[in-house]
Amino acid sequence: PQHVAENLMNREFSASRPDEKWCTDVTEFKYGAGRKAYLSAIIDLYDGSIVAYRIGKSNNNALVFQTMIPAIAGLRSGASPMIHSDRGFQYTSRGFKRMVEEAGLTHSMSRVGRCLDNAPIEGFWGTLKVEMYYLREFQAYSELTSAIETYISFYNHDRFQKRLNGLSPVEYRSQAA
Repeated sequence: PQHVAENLMNREFSASRPDEKWCTDVTEFKYGAGRKAYLSAIIDLYDGSIVAYRIGKSNNNALVFQTMIPAIAGLRSGASPMIHSDRGFQYTSRGFKRMVEEAGLTHSMSRVGRCLDNAPIEGFWGTLKVEMYYLREFQAYSELTSAIETYISFYNHDRFQKRLNGLSPVEYRSQAA
């Protein structure tokens, strides 16, 4: 790794306002005859919403950077969240460090081999895969990406969550505003 950060999040996954704490990661999907697709996403710990995501055929720096750009652009005025990641090569790269610093974010990283340090995004992966991905076999990349995009929209706008008093993440956020 070129750059590492301390575990500042320290499993304190509650946030009192939007854009205070984010978690990010990349997960893998298989489709067709052994082909792979990758989903990079950022989850806001305030309401559990997915604030940005990108789907690609390669797990590389570009995928992660293209996820960060709209997330940073969508920040509320004056917001500078802590962004927590694992120690994957994308998150320890010079480019990611530069992007985080230029946006005024604070970077936090999981400890080596401790996936629970990034539990919110890992939990989202599990929910997405159980509720959408494992229910069918995807033959084409376009079919898989369409299903992922539809699910993330459903998750943000229509999937009610007990911890949000029975509201969806978008409803909860708009109620707080």
